[in-house]
Amino acid sequence: MNDAEVEQLKELYDPEKLFLLDFSAEWCGPCQTMIPVLDHLKKRIQEKLNIVTIDVDRYPQAAMVFKIMSLPTFILYKKGEELWRRGGLLTVREFEEAISRVKSEEIKE
Repeated sequence: MNDAEVEQLKELYDPEKLFLLDFSAEWCGPCQTMIPVLDHLKKRIQEKLNIVTIDVDRYPQAAMVFKIMSLPTFILYKKGEELWRRGGLLTVREFEEAISRVKSEEIKE
């Protein structure tokens, strides 16, 4: 892991930032299918969300820590806490709905 990647992981504990962790692998067909979906999502709501892609072959320890059992797996994460988790193929709309639910729950607190 290089210094930039370490700094990016440290940001996961930033209280102001919402992260979408994307656990994937180069050999994973569904993971490759999700790349344009995530690119589109990033363009639509980039100010609200930081997307971090974690290659489980390069970082198997991260997959173990986050208990990743299938690919792709997506986790919304804020303040060092998992707020939402889904696996498989998702649409931009499904991601947006999950982000909205997470944000509305934050407002209630």
